[in-house]
Amino acid sequence: MARVPAADLRKPPYRSPKRSRPPARPGLAARPRPWARALGLTAVVLAGAWLGLLVVGSVRVPVGPMDTTMALRPSLTGGTKVNVSPLGALTLDSHEAPVRLDVNVDQLDPPRSQALVDHPERISGLQDEIVRDVEHGTLDLAVRSCVAVVSGATALGLAVYRRPRRALAAGGLALALLAASGVSAYATWNPKSVLEPRFSGLLGSAPSVVGNARSIVTEFDVYQKELARLVTNVTKLYDVTSTLPVYQPDPSTIRVLHVSDIHLNPASWKIIGSLVEQYQVNVVVDSGDTMDHGTAAENGFLDPVRDLGVPYVWVRGNHDSRTTQRYLERMRNVHVLDDGRAETVAGLRFAGTGDPQFTPDRSVVPGGEASEKLAGIRLAGALRDQRAAGTPVDVAVAHEPSAARETDGAVPLVLCGHLHHEDTQTLPYGTRLRMEGSTGGSGLRAVEHKYPAPIEASILYFDRDSRRLQAWDAIRLGGLGLTTAEVSRHLADENQPGATGGTRAPSPSAPTPSPRTVTTSP
Repeated sequence: MARVPAADLRKPPYRSPKRSRPPARPGLAARPRPWARALGLTAVVLAGAWLGLLVVGSVRVPVGPMDTTMALRPSLTGGTKVNVSPLGALTLDSHEAPVRLDVNVDQLDPPRSQALVDHPERISGLQDEIVRDVEHGTLDLAVRSCVAVVSGATALGLAVYRRPRRALAAGGLALALLAASGVSAYATWNPKSVLEPRFSGLLGSAPSVVGNARSIVTEFDVYQKELARLVTNVTKLYDVTSTLPVYQPDPSTIRVLHVSDIHLNPASWKIIGSLVEQYQVNVVVDSGDTMDHGTAAENGFLDPVRDLGVPYVWVRGNHDSRTTQRYLERMRNVHVLDDGRAETVAGLRFAGTGDPQFTPDRSVVPGGEASEKLAGIRLAGALRDQRAAGTPVDVAVAHEPSAARETDGAVPLVLCGHLHHEDTQTLPYGTRLRMEGSTGGSGLRAVEHKYPAPIEASILYFDRDSRRLQAWDAIRLGGLGLTTAEVSRHLADENQPGATGGTRAPSPSAPTPSPRTVTTSP
């Protein structure tokens, strides 16, 4: 028997090696997906850029006799906001970009202001000086904003990623974002936005700041090129401290207050009375739904109409009854228009028709819209008869928009309400349709929704010679429990700077437009 060497006994038995997977590289499983990394980087860039603009992205700029602060702020709508503390603010739709230009008028510099008082001849050169100051300030703001967004995004990127390369990438993307916003603002720049500013605060309550119909065409044309011209007007406001100039009525302007859908809100009469006095209104036009149920018990609500001190033109709405109409017809200063009746009031010729429906319970009458359109067709016929008789109507009034649309081509302007929101359209045959919101804030319905309905009215400016609409101020007040106020100026198309030709009045030979369908719900 052969012996096995002792050395062989100490060797372990042979075993086949097991196959195993290669070891995973460290950190591979924890690496986020590309879209998640891109989303995170975008969040860092936006947050860092916003923080940079907030901290160091503003410049102090002396503009004429004023000290101002200019800044860029993130915004979904763009535009320009001029804050004139304590008078209020002006908002301009100057551009569309994810950034808004904020201009804060901090204070009036006493030495520079006194120099203008002592040397009035310098005022003639103030405009050019302000233009230079604004251009210089805008350039400084652009440079500072670039530094601010790059610094903010880079610093936040370094804090989040702790890698210089990632931080620099965040800063570069922020700069590219600001550059793209600048290109968008330049491409959508609208110099005419200064012609239709929205006033808020004390500025909104001062018609003397807004002006009258004659100055709309002349003085606002001066402000069409740069924001600096509005700053000049702000200087004049500061020059009289907080006492605004007294409103001087223009004898060539007829001022019409358009109200609608009061819906039994007693607060409306105080607002209407204030507007009549403040704007030196010549006539009030009410396009209906003054009541809510049209009962005889509600008639006492109409008594304040007697005390307004101006003529009151009224048409019946679908919440106003014949009882309501008869009560108003007995008031001396009220002119009830129905079935195409025409009257000359305060230098303008009005014609109108009442709503053929009476639906105080908000029900829908079968064939109701057809009856309203038929009423509009009858009104259009009466308007053409008036024109043929040599007494053309200047303003038509109806409650329901579908009736108002039927007057297209027969009158320059038609007023209506019913839908509880304001709108202005130029109809196919040249008639301008002006729809008023609810001057009563929708009455009791103001509490039906999450936010209270606003109180809306308009001041319409007419030239006394041509009897054509020159411009209008849309007035919007905060609804129940709110104290906000806004006045926005709108020019008639023919009064826009650069417009040629006269007023777009409907041609006497304009054909009758085809019926159109409008769906309403109030």
